[in-house]
Amino acid sequence: MPKNKTSGGRTCPAAFQSALDALDVVGRWEWDATTDLARVDAFVALLFNVDPEEAEEGLPLSRYIDAIHSDDRQRVLELIRSSASASSAYLTEYRVISVDGRTRWVLARGRFTGDHRGQPQGGSGIFIDITQMRMSEGTFGGGDSRTEASPLDRAADHAIAAQKAIVDLQDPDLKVFADTLLVELGRRLARQEVRERRKHMN
Repeated sequence: MPKNKTSGGRTCPAAFQSALDALDVVGRWEWDATTDLARVDAFVALLFNVDPEEAEEGLPLSRYIDAIHSDDRQRVLELIRSSASASSAYLTEYRVISVDGRTRWVLARGRFTGDHRGQPQGGSGIFIDITQMRMSEGTFGGGDSRTEASPLDRAADHAIAAQKAIVDLQDPDLKVFADTLLVELGRRLARQEVRERRKHMN
């Protein structure tokens, strides 16, 4: 996603809104526990209201936590801590306040890794903006998703790992395929999540 800047160097909220409306957007994140720096792509940076250039270099995880809606922040922080301690995957939904000042819903999917002593080493994953889906489906309950891994969850884990390796390869052609796969898996994860919520509501 291109960086949208005004003449003053600030991000243009209208351009961000336009990009979100035009695309099914999936963003990527990566966290290094030794430095506590999270690196994200431009889409995730704007979603969490941080500067895309700083986000590419790496920012403390707390900068992203601060952008989470106050009603969801503690729950998400506890989930991140427990998943990092257990070196496990997580899938959850929550609200963020994005660069355009709007509250948006994200579906977050990620996995943390640890060393032989059980200390967190890092993590990586994807964010999907599911605001439109949330509004159209009317599924407004909070909470964390099921913990058992479905075949779709396992596919997302493998796609995240593959995409990370392909980024390291610096092969633009392969990256297009990896990004396309992540977008489609993101869509399906979001639809699966809506179905799960409907089941629990009935």
